[in-house]
Amino acid sequence: MRIVILGNGVAGITAARHIRKLSDHDILVISDETDYFFSRTALMYVYMGHLRPQDLKPYEDWFWAKNRIELLRTRITSVNFEQQTLLCADGRTVPYDRLVLATGSISNKFGWPGQELEGVQGLYHWQDLESMERYSQGLQRAVIVGGGLIGVEMAEMFHSRGIAVTFLVREPSFWSNVLPLEESALINRHLGEHGIDLRLATELREILPDAHGRCRAVVTSHGEEIPCGFVGLTVGVRPNVDFLRNTPLAIQTGILVDEYLQTNVPNVYAIGDCAQMRQPRPGRRAIEAVWYTARAMGETVAQTLCGQPKTYDPGIWFNSAKFFDIEYQTYGNVPAQLLPNQETLYWEHPNGRHSIRLNYDRHTGAIRGFNLLGVRYRHAVCEAWLRQEIPIETVLQHLGTANFDPEFSPQYEAELVALYRKKTGRSLILQQRRSGTAWQRLTRAFNS
Repeated sequence: MRIVILGNGVAGITAARHIRKLSDHDILVISDETDYFFSRTALMYVYMGHLRPQDLKPYEDWFWAKNRIELLRTRITSVNFEQQTLLCADGRTVPYDRLVLATGSISNKFGWPGQELEGVQGLYHWQDLESMERYSQGLQRAVIVGGGLIGVEMAEMFHSRGIAVTFLVREPSFWSNVLPLEESALINRHLGEHGIDLRLATELREILPDAHGRCRAVVTSHGEEIPCGFVGLTVGVRPNVDFLRNTPLAIQTGILVDEYLQTNVPNVYAIGDCAQMRQPRPGRRAIEAVWYTARAMGETVAQTLCGQPKTYDPGIWFNSAKFFDIEYQTYGNVPAQLLPNQETLYWEHPNGRHSIRLNYDRHTGAIRGFNLLGVRYRHAVCEAWLRQEIPIETVLQHLGTANFDPEFSPQYEAELVALYRKKTGRSLILQQRRSGTAWQRLTRAFNS
């Protein structure tokens, strides 16, 4: 059987690797972005000089031939689902028996005047990094539009080269549609401490050109004109599916798939950023453009394609990022606005660079979510506690088990217990911090 995977991001490559582990099927991966799979989340570190381009490749170039995964660098212009062929930009056709669409995302644009000017772009593809490098030559100021994770990455990239950054955020506080108020305010302060000109409750109205067709300034919703030589559009991404519209494939925002990640077209599957679940699990979004879910989809679809049908289970929600030098982790359900049936316990260090939030059920006390800034917890421990709905008081007593910071770094478990005691009047005994096999035994106990 010939399996063609369109897209060489984490979703497509994970599918290819697991198909090869499970079968001898012919595998062809097609991409017009790069010759080889690379770590998209590390693009910023090439610009900042921390990594070389070749360091972004998780596998050596010989890996693909050794594992009999054929690679093709070309752009697909259309798909003939009846004949089961893909049409390449150079006129070639590629047949398939099974097709996996893993076409990823593209940066959003919302029809701003001037959005097609030179020096106006997002940050998603390798080519975005290359053009960002070109536009940085002699750049004095960049304006970034949109208060999300990609925007912060772009701000840190420019900041690393001494380029001034103005950050336009539509919301009254940074990423306040995702972060609770306290965490959002912490990030507001942290961006300011790094010299970022953060403009809250401010939108882009238009981008003004110079005589050569490159951006020279933006005009904000307040009527202010801000000179700049680069505009970063980081107002989210959307599925890269436009070339598949007006075909038999069922598409809304993304490609509609069932619990097996199969589309409405026989022998065609969709995974990663471009896939939209017809019936997402409770509490989960139909489209989740996150590295972790893309990888899980790749593993799942490989099972089905190799004769072991498996339904997609996104597992416990998890995401991680970095706001300059503050790491961020979130596990489970920590919405921007607390749910009616939830209670929260929030602690913040006086230095404003570390915070911990625990959400739990108001009635049963079961742990529901973790938000961590400047503090790291073990993934396996947090996931086990959430999956088993461990009571908040048990979690608090064993917080040292979850802590993943270096051994001699400051610990904050006692502060959380004291805060809970003050909030509820209940006295808890904090267990000694555990490491190594101790936390593994505790995790197994919670999972049993």
